[in-house]
Amino acid sequence: MSDPKQKINNFQNALARLNEGIAQYNEADELAGDGLIRRFEFTFELAWKTLKVIFEDEGLTGLNSPKSVLREAFAADLIQDEELWLTMLSDRNSTVHIYSQQLAKEICHNIQEKYVFALEELLKGIRTRYFNFK
Repeated sequence: MSDPKQKINNFQNALARLNEGIAQYNEADELAGDGLIRRFEFTFELAWKTLKVIFEDEGLTGLNSPKSVLREAFAADLIQDEELWLTMLSDRNSTVHIYSQQLAKEICHNIQEKYVFALEELLKGIRTRYFNFK
């Protein structure tokens, strides 16, 4: 089993790098957009995998997909807007096959305007839950 503290730290670091990407993003710069999307991808991956490790540490097993982990996080009140997180998952899945610059710009906009805030709130909730339970 992975170390929850290390996962939380990795997620925190990825979120900091995502915020750096947002600060440097310029819609006219396709390369910056690609970098922002890539940072979102690994931050989102660390978010759900961190949740999975925490749930396993608490004795909850069998959560093997991002969707099942997100649903459990919603039930546990770690995420507030399940639909937003499922949209994030959909955008994360579509970023692997983005061929449309317009779609890439829309996802970058969502990252800046919605997703980063949800990820930051999740980190706060995870830190509160994990470190208050330990």
